[in-house]
Amino acid sequence: MESFITWFQSHGGFIDSSVMDVVDFPGQGRGAIAVSDIPEGHTLFTLPRSLTLSTRTSYLPSNMGAESWKKFKLDEGWAGLILCMMWEEAQESKSKWSEYLASLPSSFTTPMFWSSEDLFELRGTAVVDKIGREDAERDYYDKLLPAIQSRLDLFPPTLIDQHYSLAKYHVMGSRILSRSFQVEKWDGPASGEHDANVSSDSTAMEVDGEVSVTQVHGDYNDDEDISRDIDDGSSDDDDDETEDPSDVAMVPIADLLNARYGSENAKLFYEERHLRMISTKPIMAGEQIWNTYGDLPNSDLLRRYGHVDLVSLPEGGEGNPADVIEIRADLVVSAVSQLSGTLTSDSNQTRIDWWLEEGGDDVFTVETDLVIPEALISLLRTLLLSEADWEKARNKSKPPKGKLDNPQVISLVTAVFHQRLNAYPTTLEADDELLRQDLSLNKRHAIMVRCGEKKILTGVIKNLRLMEESLSGEEKDKKKKRTLGDEHGGKQRSKRVKR
Repeated sequence: MESFITWFQSHGGFIDSSVMDVVDFPGQGRGAIAVSDIPEGHTLFTLPRSLTLSTRTSYLPSNMGAESWKKFKLDEGWAGLILCMMWEEAQESKSKWSEYLASLPSSFTTPMFWSSEDLFELRGTAVVDKIGREDAERDYYDKLLPAIQSRLDLFPPTLIDQHYSLAKYHVMGSRILSRSFQVEKWDGPASGEHDANVSSDSTAMEVDGEVSVTQVHGDYNDDEDISRDIDDGSSDDDDDETEDPSDVAMVPIADLLNARYGSENAKLFYEERHLRMISTKPIMAGEQIWNTYGDLPNSDLLRRYGHVDLVSLPEGGEGNPADVIEIRADLVVSAVSQLSGTLTSDSNQTRIDWWLEEGGDDVFTVETDLVIPEALISLLRTLLLSEADWEKARNKSKPPKGKLDNPQVISLVTAVFHQRLNAYPTTLEADDELLRQDLSLNKRHAIMVRCGEKKILTGVIKNLRLMEESLSGEEKDKKKKRTLGDEHGGKQRSKRVKR
C-alpha cells in the first residue's frame, strides 16, 4: 500500500495524512479512517484528472485509431475501458497506472463468480436475471477478441492468455462495476469561478465551482445503464440522452472508500483540472470515511459489489430500508389469465401492446413503504375490461385508473403477489431459521437478499387482505341497510293500503 500511495503522490495526487489513513477493515477490505476530527467541508485528498483511468486518458484508443475503435464498437458500453485496462496492465512498468492496477482486487464475491450451487440460492430474487454473464461474454467474443486479433502489434499473441483472456475480461469488468465513477468533461466555469448554474437545493453539492461525482451503477455488459450518474444541478430534460461511455473512469484513492446505507460523510467533486474528496459532515477520529453507492437495495449491492447492508429498522429487526421487490408485467398477465379466464392469449397480447404504446411499464417496483404502484393496478384492470369498455379505452387512449376499489381487483392483485412470493425456494420463516446456522458467505448473502424481498411481499399481502376484509365488511353493511330499508318500506306501504 505504501508504494501505491507514493505513486499517487508522485503523479500529482495529494492526501491529507493528518486527518485520514487507509486501513484494512474486517469483512470490508480496505477503507479510509479518520485519524483526527475532521470538520465538514474539509478536503481529504485531490488528484488531477489525468490520473483517472478512462478511454480519454489511456493511449490505447489513439494507438488503434478512431476508425478502428468505432469499427469494433469499443465506443459503446464498457468494452473500450475494459480493453484499455487490459492493455495498460500488459504494459507493466511502462504504464502510468501500473502501481494502481496492481493494487486493485483480482477476486470478487459478486454472483458473476458464484458456483451454480450458490446461484441456486438466489432463485426468485431480482438478482438472477441481472447477472448477465452470457451477455458480458458475448461482448468479449464480438468486440474485444476481434479487436485484439486485428492488431497483434498492440496485443502480442504471447500475452493474450495472461492479459486478454475471458477470465481477465471478467476481472476488469468487475473492477469497473464495483469501483468506477462517472467523470464528465469539464463544462463549468473557468478555473476559480463559481458555478451559478448549480442550484443550492440540488443534490449536487456546490463547492467553489465544483460538482459532485457519483459512482458507477451499470453493468459491464449493459450499453444503456453504464454509470453512476453525476448530478451537476442541471435540469432533467436530457435524461433520455445516451450517456457517454468515455465518462466512466477509474479514480485512484477515491475507490478505496467503502459505502453503507445512510452513512455517507464524504463526496467526490470535480472541477476543471482536479477531482476533490470533501467531507460532507463532521467526522470524528476513529470513524470510517464513507462514500455512497446511492442507498441501493441488497439485490443490487450484492450483484454489483458483493455485499449487503443491514441496519436497524424502525419497526424492529435489521434489514436494508432501500430494499425493493420487482413485479414483471408478464406475472400480472399470468395471474389474470389463470384466475379470470375471460381472455385469449391473442386478446391479452393486443391489450399489452397497447398498454406499452401508451407508456405503460413492464416492470413494477414496490418499496419498503409497501405502496402498490398504480400502474400495476391499471394494467390488471386493462386486462379485465369488457370488450365494450376495452374499445372505449383504446379509442380514447386512456388506460383505467389504478384504483383498488373492488374485491375482484384486490383479489387478483393479491394473487399476483402470492405468485411472486412462490418463486422463492423457501419460506420467510425457513430463511430466518437458516440465518441462525453456520453458512457460507455467499449463501448468507443470498438468504439476506431474499428475506428483504419476502418481507415486502408478505407486508403487501397482509395489507391487501385487510383491505379486502374492509371492503367486504362495507358491502355487507350496505346490503344489510338495503334489506332493512326494503322491510321498513314494505311496512309503510302496507299501512297506507289499510288506510
